[in-house]
Amino acid sequence: MVKHLQDSTTLHNGVEMPWLGIGVFKVEEGPELVNAVKTAIAHGYRSVDTAAIYENEEGVGKGISLGLKEAQISREDLFVTSKVWNSDLGYDSTIRAYEKSLEKLGLDYLDLYLIHWPVEGKYKDAWRALETLYKEGRVKAIGVSNFQIHHLEELMKDAEIKPMVNQVEYHPRLTQEELRAFCEENDIQLEAWSPLMQGQLLNHEILQEIANKHNKSVAQVIVRWDLQNGVVTIPKSTKEHRIVENASVFDFELTKEEMEIIDGLNLNHRVGPDPDNFDF
Repeated sequence: MVKHLQDSTTLHNGVEMPWLGIGVFKVEEGPELVNAVKTAIAHGYRSVDTAAIYENEEGVGKGISLGLKEAQISREDLFVTSKVWNSDLGYDSTIRAYEKSLEKLGLDYLDLYLIHWPVEGKYKDAWRALETLYKEGRVKAIGVSNFQIHHLEELMKDAEIKPMVNQVEYHPRLTQEELRAFCEENDIQLEAWSPLMQGQLLNHEILQEIANKHNKSVAQVIVRWDLQNGVVTIPKSTKEHRIVENASVFDFELTKEEMEIIDGLNLNHRVGPDPDNFDF
């Protein structure tokens, strides 16, 4: 079981990906962002997740650069993810988008590059571009985000390389059991975005009861639930005490019964867009 903040899961191509990282969705460019990334690295985080559409890759890059310097670790010790946006999905345009992301981040390569949304009629060309980047050794791992089972099946019909990761909305109100089982069977690592349901679960009574038993916060219980379900997770925060709190989940374990209680909170409720019905 995951025992440490720097523990990692091995993707199907042998690349090591940390179980826990920091997300920066909706964090604007500026000192707060730079500081959040730097702080996370200082506190032992080794994974940072961003995306072109967040329009904050430059700040993330600055935070990484400062964080590496201060923690005295090398670029190879860090796992950096970004994503290609819908308007850039196409073979050549995806490759250009990758180069642009690298430039903004100030990096020579990414550890993981994802297709952000399964735009019909476009994601297969984008996937071919990701395969090219991967075969050329320009990215360590490739994957998708917000793909349902049928999207994955469709993609894998023509793909030479199957996705290593599928990053989806995942929290106790949206447990995605079938998708999780499908990814597990196909050796695709599931990763959670919005694990805390954008803060909407932090006062949930049942979760609070479980948290009290362990002397932990609801956020810590949810992150722990993710990890015990074999799901990589990237809670977002810009506040130092929260960044530390979200990672203080390695000194307790949820019982089988508690895991089942949390699983049972599922309502198939999304806070983000529906991958089968979005128009952007």
